[in-house]
Amino acid sequence: MATKGKLSGILDRVERIGNRLPDPITLFLILCGLVVISSWILASMGLSVVHPVSQETIAVDSLLSAKNIQRMLHEMVSNFSAFPPLGLVLVTMIGIGVAERSGLVAAGLTKLVMAVPQSLLTATLVFAGISANVAADAGYVVLTPLGAMLFAAVGRHPLAGLAAVFAGVSGGFSANLIVTSLDPLLGGISTTAAQIIDPSYVVDVTANFYFNFVSTFLLVIVGTFVTHRIVEPRLGTWSAGEDVDTELKALTKDEQKGLMAACLTLLGFTALVLLGFVSDDGVFRDPKTGMKPFMDALVPLLMLGFLLAGVAYGVVAKTIKSDKDVSAMTADSMASMGGYIVLAFVAAQFIAYFSWSNIGMVTAISGAAALKAIGFTGLPLILAFIAVSAGLNLLIGSASAKWAIMGPVFVPMLMLLGYSPELAQAAYRIGDSTTNIITPLMPYFPVIIAFAKKYDKSIGLGTLIATMLPYSVGFFLMWAVMLLVWMVFGIPLGPDAPLLIEPPSASQ
Repeated sequence: MATKGKLSGILDRVERIGNRLPDPITLFLILCGLVVISSWILASMGLSVVHPVSQETIAVDSLLSAKNIQRMLHEMVSNFSAFPPLGLVLVTMIGIGVAERSGLVAAGLTKLVMAVPQSLLTATLVFAGISANVAADAGYVVLTPLGAMLFAAVGRHPLAGLAAVFAGVSGGFSANLIVTSLDPLLGGISTTAAQIIDPSYVVDVTANFYFNFVSTFLLVIVGTFVTHRIVEPRLGTWSAGEDVDTELKALTKDEQKGLMAACLTLLGFTALVLLGFVSDDGVFRDPKTGMKPFMDALVPLLMLGFLLAGVAYGVVAKTIKSDKDVSAMTADSMASMGGYIVLAFVAAQFIAYFSWSNIGMVTAISGAAALKAIGFTGLPLILAFIAVSAGLNLLIGSASAKWAIMGPVFVPMLMLLGYSPELAQAAYRIGDSTTNIITPLMPYFPVIIAFAKKYDKSIGLGTLIATMLPYSVGFFLMWAVMLLVWMVFGIPLGPDAPLLIEPPSASQ
């Protein structure tokens, strides 16, 4: 009990400090100013590093130079319009808005609550979140708000449901039961790095498959434990406001018919999509890139799926009388995202400024060089590497961008010590995933805050970070321990993916 009290006190302190910060919109504006000033100071000091691959000198670039002041003004609109989550969120919300306002989501949640035992509800949400990373970033937009709605529907705190799904989608980004688009992306970088030492070495896309498969179940257990034992008790009881309807009622005959119509519509829509895979020249197949056409079309397909299902439900359940009702539902959905749109505008500027300044790149390369210089070997080196990866993830959100910097340094270094590139990649993925859920630099962080404000309009960065911190720490510790166990017992990380290799000789 004393430990729980101490932990709760630490999280309360994190929340208080975080919530004393200005509104997220104001905070990102302040951060923009700090990046501009910091870039000027560091550039004046001549701070620079040498890229480990290209050998190019990368210096901090002052944002107060004439060319960068012009760039900040000229690219302000494009920073906003090209902000990765913006289009994905707004397009998907068109379909979700109709599905929610027609009553389909509520009816579906009612059925789900009846089908899933309460004891497995949290684990189901965490597992769904982890599995969703096969659909790239769609899980943030689709599953996270549904997790909150589902918890609210059964009388549990909606922020706990949101947190459980967010932990799965983002904190478990490198775990899954199948190979995802991240595997070939990182594997390609690992192969290039490994060939610095061994020109014939190839890191397969299945390099971490066994480890990732088991990691999925580990993270489900940890995420469920953290939700039940830390997050929910700390959040306490929740009472819905007048504008939030959480009462689950038995479905009427019209609602049951509407739900059946929605299911049949989704089945028909899915069948049409699957037809795109039947022939070699199908719409969603490409001889060179495989499923890339499908993955590129995933967001519009999700929007259409929700939209068609929502309309089918509404027409049969008599919640939609005409096309004007559908138009009103989409307009209401967009209106509810007004706060997020403004937040996305300032967040996009901050992320762009941070990238232009090279502060993150210089910090990442310096951190990697410092770890290499320490001279750790064996298990301490692997743990230190995971910790550095986790820390740098707070500064650079892209998994591939960080690995492009760190891979060419650590893969050869570990190979010379007898550790495989597959092991280096697995260790990196742990650090890269576990701090996603506590860094405001993660592009979807503003999205999560916008969803949370539906249930707590006063929520700030402090509340969200304090809520997610136990997941981050729990995932980091247990995932790192699992990798150490993997190393101690010599378990392969994937098919033909050993932990240890024969260190190359000096002549090689």
